[in-house]
Amino acid sequence: MNREPFRSIQNGGSCALDDLPLLPQDDFLQTIVALTGQGWRIASYFGSTDPAGRVTLWCVLTGSQSRIGVLRAYAGERLPSISSACPDVHLFEREIAEQWGIPVDGHPWFKPVRYQRSRNGRDAWGRGRDENILPCVGDFFRVSGDEVHEVAVGPVHAGIIEPGHFRFQCHGETVFHLEIALGYQHRGIERSLSGVSGRAAIHQMETIAGDTTIGHATAHAMICEALAGVEAPPRADALRGIALELERLANHCGDLGALAGDVGYLPTMSFCGRIRGDFLNMTAALCGSRFGRGLVRPGGVLFDCPESRATDLLARLLQVERDYAGAVGLLWDSPSVMARFENTGVVSRDAARDLGLVGPAARACGIARDVRLDHPFGIYRTCTIPLQVEADGDVQARARLRWKESQISIAIIREQLEALPEGAWMGPCGPARGGRLAVALVEGWRGEICHVAITSGSGAFSSYKIKDPSFHNWSGLAMALRNEQISDFPLCNKSFNLSYCGFDL
Repeated sequence: MNREPFRSIQNGGSCALDDLPLLPQDDFLQTIVALTGQGWRIASYFGSTDPAGRVTLWCVLTGSQSRIGVLRAYAGERLPSISSACPDVHLFEREIAEQWGIPVDGHPWFKPVRYQRSRNGRDAWGRGRDENILPCVGDFFRVSGDEVHEVAVGPVHAGIIEPGHFRFQCHGETVFHLEIALGYQHRGIERSLSGVSGRAAIHQMETIAGDTTIGHATAHAMICEALAGVEAPPRADALRGIALELERLANHCGDLGALAGDVGYLPTMSFCGRIRGDFLNMTAALCGSRFGRGLVRPGGVLFDCPESRATDLLARLLQVERDYAGAVGLLWDSPSVMARFENTGVVSRDAARDLGLVGPAARACGIARDVRLDHPFGIYRTCTIPLQVEADGDVQARARLRWKESQISIAIIREQLEALPEGAWMGPCGPARGGRLAVALVEGWRGEICHVAITSGSGAFSSYKIKDPSFHNWSGLAMALRNEQISDFPLCNKSFNLSYCGFDL
């Protein structure tokens, strides 16, 4: 008999809803606090409604030995905050309050996340249906004192960029506090998936964050396969892995070039801009789309990679690897660049852990956290990946980590192209089984992607929860600006390079 208050499943797995314990709300919250105190980490925490209209709280936690724990409880009229014990839950609690109208008592900064309407007509902040729901001056934390001033940036920016608002509390040039407000382009993707079958949702998954098409499409394909009780063929896993690592390369390369541009170092900026295009073109050679649209599908991939194409990609990879190393080598050899990168935008290891940072943002703070190693999926079940971490938590650490991970990605792609498994690249993926929950974790280039699906009796989605890594990491950017010069904001911002649309959903 299972004595644990949660159901344990593997990444890319599913379980029957009837097998999930249903805890009282207080026991549910105490269990989350106890498990996080034992080293578990919150991957997703959200609400949904059942056919009777009751709000159910769901928490997905990741632990050691590739374990994923799922627990649930019916929500009461009010929800006690556990942010003081689990700081990384603070955004999840605010999101639950906003989406389901449940006030969270004792939350350290209780305000909306995306300024969206409650799904069940209630509002945790007492806002009426016709009231303006966009952020206003009174919604922001303010620092008072002599010579303290406020700088507001956005949501409309000077370049071609997504909307987001940044509110700085400054003393002279020093930033005391940065608060970030998003949600200006909330698209309602999660809500639109209710009642949809898995295979019909793939096109929306590819648009969650355009620069993470492969990451989110792979997570969704894993969900559909788990609900159907099938696995993708080995050749499809290999092609998905190649595309995922190409996506990582293109974005890491682009970020290194953009960081160079932010400090006025044009050689690396120019070279990396062109090399990023080479990586994107390699993805286009796989499926016809530079961003990987149309490649990943439930059951496998739509496009094969014949031997002649694999040989061509290997030759192109060799040339790009040399060019990339030369371009980034210029960066490390420039003392003026390193002087701007080092000790700028520092996030401590403790702060990163408390905020639940993921991906390169976490690993640059010395936190060993990578889904490919902690919860292997696809090719990563057999592919050896050396974990890369940096200790300093500054811009330089985030940049250097991108370069180290790029080298590993190139090695993974080369290994897969040289030994592509034989056989089919698309397998059968039947309809989803009803009354089940499935969880998929993928290490996207920004970090941990988490998709959770719950099906009704007919097999359609009754709830679908998406968490892009940016959901965790925007708080890390705010922390990186503490006691920094406001002129360092563009550099710090680019060192995280987070997604607005991936957060807004």
